[in-house]
Amino acid sequence: MMPTAPIIDVTKETVETAVLRSNLPVLLDFWADWCPPCQMISRWLDNIAPDYASQLLIAKVDVTHDRTVADMFDVRSMPTLLWLVNGKVTYRLVEEFNEAGLRKLLDSLLAKKES
Repeated sequence: MMPTAPIIDVTKETVETAVLRSNLPVLLDFWADWCPPCQMISRWLDNIAPDYASQLLIAKVDVTHDRTVADMFDVRSMPTLLWLVNGKVTYRLVEEFNEAGLRKLLDSLLAKKES
């Protein structure tokens, strides 16, 4: 059985150690409970997390309770997904997508990291 990747919650207190210093690439999800597309993305992340357990870290920021992290990354709209490698944002996803599209994007980003 494949290990399940935890999806961690990130705050201004934990962003540096959990995200910026991660040895794995990080998919950082900025969400809010008042945002219906955010709820859908949350379900997708739950679905895909086990498949990427050893390849990436999935982290979430609730912007309703912690605007500081969103401001740090200049996030102005929800949902926003950021891809970070070695603590640096290398991809920003704000357009509409679906679960299959998210998987395809992650596979592409992981392949770029390997090359």
